[in-house]
Amino acid sequence: MAQHPKRETVDLSQYPDLVMIYLGMQVNALTGVKTLLGFGPKISAAVNARPDGLLLHESFLFSPRHVGMRQYWRDYESLEAWSRSDPHRQWWQKFIRDTGGTGFWHEMYLRRGGVEAVYVGMPSPVGLGRFAPVVPARGPMFTARKRAGIGGDSTAPEGLSERDLYR
Repeated sequence: MAQHPKRETVDLSQYPDLVMIYLGMQVNALTGVKTLLGFGPKISAAVNARPDGLLLHESFLFSPRHVGMRQYWRDYESLEAWSRSDPHRQWWQKFIRDTGGTGFWHEMYLRRGGVEAVYVGMPSPVGLGRFAPVVPARGPMFTARKRAGIGGDSTAPEGLSERDLYR
């Protein structure tokens, strides 16, 4: 008689505001190898600092030139506060002006509803961008908060304003 496999699920009742975010960085030019390798220790240090609200961080490879991460956060406010604080904020401000031969993307999924994504310097679509229309991340599509349909204003300092980026 065949043995049935163990079938389990998770009880997320303690995490009503859970956020899962996938992030990726792809090498687009030879200089991108240096950029990508330089981020490894920075990411490890950021995760090892155990930011408030980060429940789990996992790294993986999409391909030899495309690395990824998956993170689970207690809530969007924790993720937003961390992403708008240093050192992440400094990295983002520098990266958004010069990608160092790489492309970056993230896709975020919220348990309470809402999905959003951003792609910077990606030569071809990935993830949601492979089947949904890709539009400029400007105006109402500039911030993750607005793209995900999260109401209210952030209490965290802005990483980089649209005005500053496009002046």
